[in-house]
Amino acid sequence: MNTGFADGNHDLAREILTVSRLNRVVAGLLQRSLPPVWVSGELSNVMRAASGHWYFTLKDASAQVRAVMFRGRAQYVDFVPREGDHVEVRAQVSLYEPRGDFQLVVEAMRHAGDGDLYRRFLLLKARLQAEGLFEAGRKRALPAAPCTVGIVTSAQAAALRDVLTTLRRRAPEVGVIVYPTLVQGAAAPAAIVAALAAAARRAECDVLLLVRGGGSIEDLWAFNDEAVARAVAASTIPVVSGVGHETDFTIADFVADARAPTPTAAAALAVPDRRESMRRAQRLGEQLARAWARRLETLDQRLDTAARLLKSPSAQWQARALRLHGL
Repeated sequence: MNTGFADGNHDLAREILTVSRLNRVVAGLLQRSLPPVWVSGELSNVMRAASGHWYFTLKDASAQVRAVMFRGRAQYVDFVPREGDHVEVRAQVSLYEPRGDFQLVVEAMRHAGDGDLYRRFLLLKARLQAEGLFEAGRKRALPAAPCTVGIVTSAQAAALRDVLTTLRRRAPEVGVIVYPTLVQGAAAPAAIVAALAAAARRAECDVLLLVRGGGSIEDLWAFNDEAVARAVAASTIPVVSGVGHETDFTIADFVADARAPTPTAAAALAVPDRRESMRRAQRLGEQLARAWARRLETLDQRLDTAARLLKSPSAQWQARALRLHGL
């Protein structure tokens, strides 16, 4: 059996290769041995870069592969790819040499229908919307100056650190209670429901923040769970959702009393900035002082005018006495 492999006319079986050369050889072998192929799968981790290039993962039930579609090709796709979309792509199998990553360089993409997760999302969204759970009329106003804020999230999450930092900066006098929960995985929905129930039962806070950082549609799927949505809608405490990034929307966002694009923004929405409140109060005080000064000045001018017009009784008697004496 021949265990060697060739690169041009050179037999590489006995050559000691650098990592760079190995990756270059493998990339060449892939390009020469495999023509462009059509691959179907579900989109995940979709990222559209400022350069116009698209980066994403293509997956099925048992495997996944990274993929890139450069701007020159992406501009011809007639739809905006989304998390969960099921697509078919024509791609060149390649190796990204700097990292040694196996990937697809996509030349064309066509929409083969929405992915299963996205279909489930749309079905639940339509059903809950028909029940009126998204109506603005059933949502409560957030307290203007909460004394205590509750946070429903993972105790180890970066989102928790971001929220705590924002709360300390904006309103250090506000109390904080964390209701720890799982935020990802099969057990997460039940854990989130239990945390919301504990917050309602203990009745310790004025507003609840339901938060977690960004991720793929699978990572955020617990917040698309029907039980979680109904628990948020039934909460006796106003709920602010802050799940994922600005472009991420979950069912929990639609039923919450307020939605923020990120965990940090949820914290900012829940509490007023003490420094800004103090500045606003100072400005109002200064405006009030100026208004009173103008009012007093106006009254003083009116009194002076009235005093000049009003003759004193003694002066009037003296004038009359002089007239009588003249008679």
